Amino acid sequence: MCDWCDRPLPGKGRTPHVQGRAPGGPRAARAGAPARVPGYGATVSDPRTLDLGYARLDLDRATRTGDPEVVLGEGKTAEHVTAIMARLHEAHPDRAVLATRLDEAARAHVAAHLPGVEIDDEARCATLGPLPAARGNVTVVAAGTSDGPVAAEAALVARVHGAHVERITDVGVAGLHRLLAVRDRLEEADCLVVVAGMEGALPSVVAGLVGVPLVAVPTSVGYGANLGGIAALLGMLNSCAPGVTVVNIDNGYGAGVHAARVARQSGGRA
Repeated sequence: MCDWCDRPLPGKGRTPHVQGRAPGGPRAARAGAPARVPGYGATVSDPRTLDLGYARLDLDRATRTGDPEVVLGEGKTAEHVTAIMARLHEAHPDRAVLATRLDEAARAHVAAHLPGVEIDDEARCATLGPLPAARGNVTVVAAGTSDGPVAAEAALVARVHGAHVERITDVGVAGLHRLLAVRDRLEEADCLVVVAGMEGALPSVVAGLVGVPLVAVPTSVGYGANLGGIAALLGMLNSCAPGVTVVNIDNGYGAGVHAARVARQSGGRA
């Protein structure tokens, strides 16, 4: 009998007709044995969420994915951001809580109400609690200083998610000699995050120089036909250089998480 739908299995030694299900299933749960999802720290019936009314906090995300829940500050009140960070920190005081996309007022409120919080004004982020030991190397490369806020977000996120991080700034394609001068540093990384606005050419150039995994981040920096970053996004998606992975416009957070996961898996190259 199938654990998930109560239908007979197709036959002895054959694969069940319902794929990708955790062992146990609803029948086991009904029989008093809680079903468990592989890699999940709690039972399905007890997923360890904390309901604050305005937010449902996922307290076991790090157990499932290796990365804790992060607070997106955009669209939230300063009071809500502060309260969410405080409750996440209470649940896991041994690791850092990160809030992103905080405006100036939210950063000031968090700083005033959470002792020990660290504010990164360039990245528009706040962290509370100890950072993890660094494993693997992420290098964040920005085409221009105007791309700095997105690059800073990617760098901080990668560090909070367990990677050692280095930044290289202002090496865009308008002066290729600047990029060639840091080629050795690019090759030392386990993963690169390359941030560029305008036409978004830098990731393609970097991918043609080194064989390091690369995440490209288009930014909304540019004029007129840049279309708020769409030109850079399309340029990166259509890169002739192989091995370029692209995230959404201004998505330093997504790039930082991906790069940290790649770097952690490598553990640093000999």
